[in-house]
Amino acid sequence: MVRISNGIITLLNILTFVISVAAIGFSFWLGTQSNAPCQETLRKPLLFLGLALLIVSLLGLLGSCCRLSFFMWIYLLVLFLLIVGLAAFTIFTVVVTNKNVGKALSGKGFGEHRLGDYSRWLQNYVINSENWGEVKNCLVDVDLCQHLMEKKGKEFYVHNLSLIQSGCCKPPAYCGFQSKNATYWIAPKTGPAVSDQDCKIWSNVQKELCFDCESCKIAVLDNIKKDWRIIAIINSIILVIVIIVYSIGCCALRSNSYRGYSKYRVPA
Repeated sequence: MVRISNGIITLLNILTFVISVAAIGFSFWLGTQSNAPCQETLRKPLLFLGLALLIVSLLGLLGSCCRLSFFMWIYLLVLFLLIVGLAAFTIFTVVVTNKNVGKALSGKGFGEHRLGDYSRWLQNYVINSENWGEVKNCLVDVDLCQHLMEKKGKEFYVHNLSLIQSGCCKPPAYCGFQSKNATYWIAPKTGPAVSDQDCKIWSNVQKELCFDCESCKIAVLDNIKKDWRIIAIINSIILVIVIIVYSIGCCALRSNSYRGYSKYRVPA
C-alpha cells in the first residue's frame, strides 16, 4: 500500500508540475502580445494558478518521493485550503451568474435583455466607470467592428452577427436608424423611433459607435456570464479530482507514518 499510494501521488504531481510550468509559460507569452492589456483577466489568474500548482507539486513530490511526512503534512494542508477555495469560488460563480438573482436585485434595462438579468456584483465589477473604459478600449483595439465594413446592404443583414457585435457595432434595431454601411447609420429626420438613451449615445465615429450603449454592456456581461458558467463546471471537475488526490495523499501520509514507526520499532 505504501508504494501504491506514494506512486500515485508522485505521478499526479509530475503531471501537475508539467501543467504548472505550461500555465506560467503561457501567461508570460500572453504578456508579450500586442493586445496584452486586454488579456489581463486571463493572464493574471493563469499565472497565479500556475504558481500555486507549482508549489503544490513540489511539496507533493518531496513528500511522496522522499517519503518525508513533514512535507506531506504541508502538502495536504495546502490541498485542503485549495478544496475550500475551489468550493467557495464555484458557489460564488454560480450565484453571480444566476439569472434569478440578477432579476431580484434590479429591473433596469430595455427590451428583451436587461441589466437586471445580471447580478449587481457582476454589473459593478464590469461596467463601472474604470473597468468599462478598459473593456471599451480592448474592443476597439481588437477591431471588433472593422471587418463588418466589408458587409454592405442586404449582405450585412443576413450576416450572422454575434451578440456582442450586434450590441456594440450598430444602434439597436428599435431606434429605426437607416444603414449606409455596416457601421454608419443615419437617424430619421423625425428623430429615433424610440426615446431611449442608446439611440442618443450611438455615434458614427468608429472608435465610439455603440461602445457606451447599454446594449453593448449587456452583450459583454452575457459573454462573461457564459464564460464563468464554463469556469464553474471546470472548477467542479477539478474539485472532485483534488478531493480524490487529497484522499490518496492521506493514505500516503498514513503509510509513511506506519513505515517510519515500523522502521524504528524494537523487535519483541
